[in-house]
Amino acid sequence: MVAPLFQLSNQSLGYGAQTVLQNLSLNIATGEKVALIGKSGSGKSTLLKRFYNQQPQQCAIVPQQLGLVPILSVFHNIYMGRLHQHSNLYNLINLISPQQQPRQQIQALATQLGLDELLWRSVDQLSGGQQQRTALARALYRNCPVFIGDEPVSSVDEFQSESLLQLINQQHSTVVVALHDRKLALHHYQRIIGLKQGKVVLDARSASLTVEQLAFIYQ
Repeated sequence: MVAPLFQLSNQSLGYGAQTVLQNLSLNIATGEKVALIGKSGSGKSTLLKRFYNQQPQQCAIVPQQLGLVPILSVFHNIYMGRLHQHSNLYNLINLISPQQQPRQQIQALATQLGLDELLWRSVDQLSGGQQQRTALARALYRNCPVFIGDEPVSSVDEFQSESLLQLINQQHSTVVVALHDRKLALHHYQRIIGLKQGKVVLDARSASLTVEQLAFIYQ
């Protein structure tokens, strides 16, 4: 029997003395595409962080706060997705004079995400949606089998959200994302996990659900 990729057994999660999720038991297997839904403060970010900490080497992550370096260019923020793969010297060389291979790879990725004309602009000059796409490009450039995203398309329009979620799902064997848009969750993800008042109140296949049936999670 194959062990779950992510596993929690009767655990309580939180930060400091604050408990956010209580007595949580939950498994996610390799190959699953999962959406977390729930009100702000329901524990989605806390749960995603725990998942990431269980498998940090396998995961690319887009946190809600994005974690970009404002004074660096879009190119260099994307490049940071593979800092761990190279020596300090090579990374320093790319900071000063980007090399041909990463330039080509990042240019192609930026084109997919509509960032190609912004590659050499500093992140602090970008809109919220452009910054979010930069953080997503960094995660894609990391080239990991697992993607974890905390509202990874919240700052872009509906059309972009659709295409970006498709790209995420295509490039990662396992995906776990928190989404505020229930339609997107049902359309793009096979399994829906609903969080409310510190507990899992829904864990079901999306094919068995409707948008209306998810309303109780937000009441």
